[in-house]
Amino acid sequence: MPTHYDQDAYAWALEQAAMLRSGKLDQLDTEHLAEEIECMGKSERRALVSQLARLLMHLLKRDHQPERRSRSWSLTIQDAQVKVNRLLNDNSSLKGSLSDLMLEAYDDARRAAAIETELDLDTFPEKCLYSFDEAVTLTPEKP
Repeated sequence: MPTHYDQDAYAWALEQAAMLRSGKLDQLDTEHLAEEIECMGKSERRALVSQLARLLMHLLKRDHQPERRSRSWSLTIQDAQVKVNRLLNDNSSLKGSLSDLMLEAYDDARRAAAIETELDLDTFPEKCLYSFDEAVTLTPEKP
């Protein structure tokens, strides 16, 4: 008896993969399979927004607290740049949504920077001052 999607998602996924490989397409749980595929795509999008927000937050912190610049911030910026580029290389269709993704990420980054720096939210510009290309290619200054 096949595993129900809601009872054990991992076993269900393995069974679905086995059925696909063996050509048993009539036995597939197509409704849940379609949902899972959509979720996979959304997960990749969320990962990119998260890394962009991390990058933008550290750029904001660097720009608004120059006296607190550290090697750690520089390394975090470089790491986020690498991860953003890796995610885009693996999911090139997201390149067409970069302006929307940057808006979403900047909103998150601005709030996070205010929380982490304990500066007022209004300290940080409402609109992102970095283009995508600038954000992912800026070389962090050495502290």
